[in-house]
Amino acid sequence: MEKRRSSFLLISILLALVGWFLLVRLGNIPVFFLPSPGLVWARFVDTLQDGSLVRNGLSTLEKIVLGLVSGVGAATLLGYLLAKSPLLERLLTPFIVASQSIPVVAIAPLLIIWFGSGMISKVLICALIVFFPVLINTIVGLRAVPDNLRQLMRVLRATRWQTFRLLEVPAALPVFLGGLRIGATLSVIGAVVGEFVGAKSGLGFLVNVGRGTYDTALVFVAVITLIVMALTLYGLVSLLEGYLLRWQQRPEESGRRANGVQAEQPR
Repeated sequence: MEKRRSSFLLISILLALVGWFLLVRLGNIPVFFLPSPGLVWARFVDTLQDGSLVRNGLSTLEKIVLGLVSGVGAATLLGYLLAKSPLLERLLTPFIVASQSIPVVAIAPLLIIWFGSGMISKVLICALIVFFPVLINTIVGLRAVPDNLRQLMRVLRATRWQTFRLLEVPAALPVFLGGLRIGATLSVIGAVVGEFVGAKSGLGFLVNVGRGTYDTALVFVAVITLIVMALTLYGLVSLLEGYLLRWQQRPEESGRRANGVQAEQPR
């Protein structure tokens, strides 16, 4: 199954490249409007050789990682408090929803003014865009814990820490990791938005440079690199999810194992 998916993905990429090449060649499209795949590849090699792609890519990656970690940490802590306190949720929910209703592009200039054009403002922008989906999934996951299991922990006289570690975390983890996958991809957007507003390095900075000089191939190089970063982060979270949830069994797998055991029993 995995080999088949990989084959379909490779075929889809090849078909997209062929279609892109034919569109540029047959449509006689200007280079500044849509460069050919060959020109984008040549520009990619140039940026690798002069070190600009690696340098700016690492700068963006640093913002992404810091923003993702800080956003997930704050959202998880606040989500736990809101899930445990309905009163606190009623007090803070209007402010949280209001903060998310404002586009990050509109808030970014204010953060640049307040915190400067350095790393802090970019990390904050990235953390803000990651915060909301992780927060909501944390609350939903914790409140999805069945009440009968909570009552069982009380009967067993489990401490609050034992209830959290042995019941709440395993029960909420699938929903939480779903929010983390969304946050991981959104973190790339947050970092680039911050670099668009004001930055001297990063892939967003490269996009601005390419746009200003009509170097469309450079824009494509930066955008494709951002896509690779987002897919890599999504894949890493998926691997983490598979590792942390390896104790779970799919119903069909359990059924097949049960049928196999029954078939092996002597009649």
